[in-house]
Amino acid sequence: MIGGPRFYERAEIRDAMAYLRLIAQGDDDLAFERIVNRPKRGVGDASVQSLHAFARARHLPLLTAARDIAETDELPPKARKALAELAANFARWNALSKNIPHTELAEMVLDESGYTDALKADKSAEAPGRLDNLKELVRSMEQYESLAAFLEHVSLVMELEQNETEDRINLMTLHAAKGLEFDTVFLPGWEEGLFPSQRTMDENGLKGLEEERRLAYVGLTRAKKRAFVYFAANRRVHGNWQSSLPSRFINELPQEHTDTVVDEGFYGGYVGFRDNAQAATFGSGYDSPGWKRAQANRAAAGAQRTRPPLIEAQAYTVQTSDPSATQYARGDRVFHQKFGYGRVTNVEGNKLTVNFDHSGEKKVIDTFVTRG
Repeated sequence: MIGGPRFYERAEIRDAMAYLRLIAQGDDDLAFERIVNRPKRGVGDASVQSLHAFARARHLPLLTAARDIAETDELPPKARKALAELAANFARWNALSKNIPHTELAEMVLDESGYTDALKADKSAEAPGRLDNLKELVRSMEQYESLAAFLEHVSLVMELEQNETEDRINLMTLHAAKGLEFDTVFLPGWEEGLFPSQRTMDENGLKGLEEERRLAYVGLTRAKKRAFVYFAANRRVHGNWQSSLPSRFINELPQEHTDTVVDEGFYGGYVGFRDNAQAATFGSGYDSPGWKRAQANRAAAGAQRTRPPLIEAQAYTVQTSDPSATQYARGDRVFHQKFGYGRVTNVEGNKLTVNFDHSGEKKVIDTFVTRG
């Protein structure tokens, strides 16, 4: 990751991982040392040194030693109480790990350990971002069957990151990419409202849009050989699926450098730039001037040029302002695969505003709904 620490190297992620490793492997002394006083729980350096001496003398892991030393008078009362509570929590979390989903366990650990509350109480500018990182960590665990499988994955990731000789993907923001060049560049998320950012345009108007356009230029010109620009027809935002339109920047690509390829039934698309030849795929409903140009070029080229699809997916539909483009009218009852049943409240070309029964008001393309 360019321009910031790699995800698993961030302090809050290392802390959370230490908690999870200690649940899975109670004799992980490095993990215990990291979290014994994170968040602050009244275990000072002197108490930690006494704990180390106690553990070495009895050949015990630090977590086990913490439970035992809490029953003696070796430490101040506050430290004894804190270590007793910590050891009891880990014993309980370890037992729960066998019966509840590991994602639920991770959320429980972060809450009950006081780590989440400590970040919420932190008034620094970085605290909200750290909370978001922890939420992303929990979300990333969903694709693994168990806590052990997730920890093994992270271990492999960290091992690969430490091997500087291997090929790798560099992840960076467009701002951080300035001045850098790569043979191949991937630019995802080129959708209206995402890039250009609706928030930026709302706050800064035309000036904000121009800044987004300059960033688009930066991204495209980072590629020495190939660049691929991707957009999604549907994107999950805050747990809800939302339909999206290709970014206006895609249609602004110069005609002399654009070669458009259309695949029927494509959910999503890409714009590929290769050796000064550029390609873009959109759904068959794309009706912009650039799309029409590309269709004419495609017909002229005929069957002489073939290109295998770069991504296995399907997409169709983008917005048109033609009032005859849709069969739906205000008041129609419709069904959407993700949002369920709803009623059309506004029609703009083939773009519908639908008040869904359970998802609220959403803007969707008419081909994504059926009559309910």
